Amino acid sequence: MAPHCDTMDGPLVKAAEIALDMENVNYVLPYISPEDEGELKDAFERTMAVRELSGDAAELADYWFFETAVRLHRKGEGKPYTGLKPAGLDWGPIVSMADRAIKTENIDELMRFLLDFIEEDVKSRFDDVISKKDYDINEVEDARDYVNSMLEFVIYTQSIYKYVEKG
Repeated sequence: MAPHCDTMDGPLVKAAEIALDMENVNYVLPYISPEDEGELKDAFERTMAVRELSGDAAELADYWFFETAVRLHRKGEGKPYTGLKPAGLDWGPIVSMADRAIKTENIDELMRFLLDFIEEDVKSRFDDVISKKDYDINEVEDARDYVNSMLEFVIYTQSIYKYVEKG
């Protein structure tokens, strides 16, 4: 999932907030691997118990639960936990477009953006290779520059293909 799962306004924390409000851990469990489900359920129960003590206790317990949920989610992704990020971070255009596509059930804007972005990037890299292609054989640095540019272009396009093919 997108890195915005680490943020206070991301889908994981929103699900955790709903779970606490509805007193039902199942709202957040889909974000957690089955191996870590027990730990999250325990954290949920402890949070629910502490929330009853006071407003300050509830605020602290909720934040601890959010951190626990994000930490376990990151663990399930095989990524390190680097802390809970604040709301409002700029993740660039893709995250909000992808979220909007899911909400509206319309992928057209996202597809146009991605295809245009990839096309522009691939063409730019291709143009760089072509601009270096007719080097003087006696200019070894120019030849190296061409070879590096050419190899990077081929590897880059192959990487895009492999990533999409792999699913």
